[in-house]
Amino acid sequence: MKRTLTTALFNAFSATLSTTLLLAGTAFAQQAPTDATSGWMQGFPPPEERTIRFTDDDYFAGDKLRWTVCHFRELMPTAGVRNGTGAARPLPYALDPAIEEVSFQPTDGDAPMTWGEAFEVNRSDGLLVLHRGRVVYERYAGCLDETTLHGVMSVTKSITGLIGESLVAEGTLDESALVGELVPELADSAFGDATLRQVLDMTTALDYSEDYADPEADVWTYARAGSPLPPPSDYTGPRSYFAFLETVEKAGEHGEAFGYRTINSDALGWIIARATGQSVADWLAEHVWSRLGTEREAFYTVDSIGTPFAGGGFNATLRDLGRLGQLILDEGRLDGEEVLPAAAIARLREGGSKAAFAKAGYAALDGWSYRGMWWVSHDDHGAFAARGVHGQTIWIDPTAEMVIVRLASHPVAANAATDPTSLPAYRALAAYLMAQPETPE
Repeated sequence: MKRTLTTALFNAFSATLSTTLLLAGTAFAQQAPTDATSGWMQGFPPPEERTIRFTDDDYFAGDKLRWTVCHFRELMPTAGVRNGTGAARPLPYALDPAIEEVSFQPTDGDAPMTWGEAFEVNRSDGLLVLHRGRVVYERYAGCLDETTLHGVMSVTKSITGLIGESLVAEGTLDESALVGELVPELADSAFGDATLRQVLDMTTALDYSEDYADPEADVWTYARAGSPLPPPSDYTGPRSYFAFLETVEKAGEHGEAFGYRTINSDALGWIIARATGQSVADWLAEHVWSRLGTEREAFYTVDSIGTPFAGGGFNATLRDLGRLGQLILDEGRLDGEEVLPAAAIARLREGGSKAAFAKAGYAALDGWSYRGMWWVSHDDHGAFAARGVHGQTIWIDPTAEMVIVRLASHPVAANAATDPTSLPAYRALAAYLMAQPETPE
């Protein structure tokens, strides 16, 4: 009986963890919006029927999702990303109530919509807009307030990519080096003969299935490997993210096509750790988070050996993510000091191969590319973005001098569900802000 229960718990958690692997195309059934928590986890203890556990097979779906995105730390083990010991760096404010009425045309043919209406439609938990370094818009809903840490899903990948590009720019890593040389344990895996650049741009050729409808797909094995729960006695598979990466086999030739696979980010996390002697969490804390004037410590979810989930486990406040976005917009400089190499930011903005990206078939992102685990629009503003399922976004528009951070709990995971309203909304706001007169300091 004990072994049966252990197996059930391990498999249940593996299933729920897979929903946070944050892969494009995953979707849950649409449900009507509810209030902030719908009574979930209220009381001491909460009623059994309103309790959420990370072993529930739906802890990250439907109505529970809007509570869970703000409470990962209560559900699973985590590693902190420390902030500085001094006071938070103030954000200058110049709030513009008229932004709520900025109108745009959704690309799916629906009726024109306002910025305020889109906030509700996209099940936003928080939206922050900085223009020329000032907060011009800030709004909260759901489980989120000014101090809450919210999961950013695959925005984590872009943070991992930013670290990788920084290490390349400063010379710690060589983008042309083979992964098998950087991490010998991966020499016999599919990653072994891929270059670091191919990992950064996700043009690796991996025999790795993310078909959630297939119970034998590799994504389920990956989820079991990342589980922090004790495995059943008859389990013989990998017990960590790193151990799983060693098992991945090759399919095709590296460099030919973009393929969005979370395991590239975790491979990069391993490369970063091996090159620096620090996990992605510790590197980010020392080099960025503790120097950025953040308000709160951030955190990553971790596997059973404490490895931060470099592909999707980062959690932070809305304002602190705004500070990070502004740092990137400012080419890595803060108060005249270089926090991140400007060359790394320039590399991201340059974008990757449009031809390789086009092979992935993202119809709504025609003409885009992927570089350093960032999505690059190649539009006339040079906008680029970090994107995560259920609506997480850091949108950076250099021409408009604008940063948008959105945290959300949209019940459909894939960005295709929100892009028809989100992308034109971002561009309409950029046009509106650029038309406003300069505000004296």
